[in-house]
Amino acid sequence: MTTAKARAVDGPDKSFRAAEIKRRDLDLTDILIEIKYAGICHSDIHTAHGEWGPVNYPLVPGHEIAGIVTEVGPEVTKYKVGDRVGVGCMVDSCGECENCVRGEEQYCLKGNIPTYAGVDKYGEPTQGGYSTHIVVTEDFVVKIPDNIGLDAAAPLLCAGITTYSPLNRWGAGPGKKVAVVGLGGLGHMAVKIAHAMGADVTVLSQTLSKKEDGLQFGANNYYATSDPATFEKLAGSFDLIINTVSASINLDAYISLLSLDGTLVNVGAPGEPLSLNVMSLIGHRRSFAGSMIGGIRETQEMLDFCAKHDIAPNIEIISADEIDEAYKRVLASDVKYRFVIDTSTM
Repeated sequence: MTTAKARAVDGPDKSFRAAEIKRRDLDLTDILIEIKYAGICHSDIHTAHGEWGPVNYPLVPGHEIAGIVTEVGPEVTKYKVGDRVGVGCMVDSCGECENCVRGEEQYCLKGNIPTYAGVDKYGEPTQGGYSTHIVVTEDFVVKIPDNIGLDAAAPLLCAGITTYSPLNRWGAGPGKKVAVVGLGGLGHMAVKIAHAMGADVTVLSQTLSKKEDGLQFGANNYYATSDPATFEKLAGSFDLIINTVSASINLDAYISLLSLDGTLVNVGAPGEPLSLNVMSLIGHRRSFAGSMIGGIRETQEMLDFCAKHDIAPNIEIISADEIDEAYKRVLASDVKYRFVIDTSTM
């Protein structure tokens, strides 16, 4: 059993504290990873604050994990000591249901086992990447290409795959007009990936304060949603809209921007319900959908795509003692564009 240094939170209104957690002994196909970097996702904040339901505290969040394999179980075949690897939002699934067999483990019919705030097959609570080590079965580990730094790779394990998957699923590419709502941790990755896929990309943000960044990331156009004229000018324009914001928006207004057969996909997960008028969909055979990360196979595909197209998130490295401040800054939209914890500071 490995003792890992970590940062844990004891309740929705508590600050992070130094902690030690035990990682299980390696099972036959387990690998031990020394975590080098862990990204901070808005999901971490929602969960730590208890906004998505009851939490079994103390909690160690973190599902954007990049590190080095330091030990392998006796039947491991996919990885060896020294490999550069990543772990995303889930660490196991049933492996037998229809969705798992299709490589869509994130939609496991029995429920995938999340990297933190879950219960593993041994009956123990899962604890995440705000720590120095983690043990994961090899089937839920991905290889990080050599030309992607471990610090930059970490956010790809959530922000990267969360945006790549719907762009891939709904066919973003040449001849397609794609809009990205919000230019934050998810949004800036959506712009970079959609641009690399060959789509015509528009950013829809509250203000024009990040316009220069958005155009640099590959956007063709950038509009402020605080301006009512935006919705008049862009009505019926887009084949696909990726909504990355984790706050309530006027769905009917954004759906009106879709063309015939267009789809608005929600990847941001607000804490409160959203509502829409179904006539917004009926009028032009539009669709409103959701998407949650990607399967392991697609996550590896995403990493390889990013390596091929030289795509990496814009990150700010912080120490373990700066997590509370980072959370405040994320909520204030004061980050360009993803915080990553250097776990050597644990």
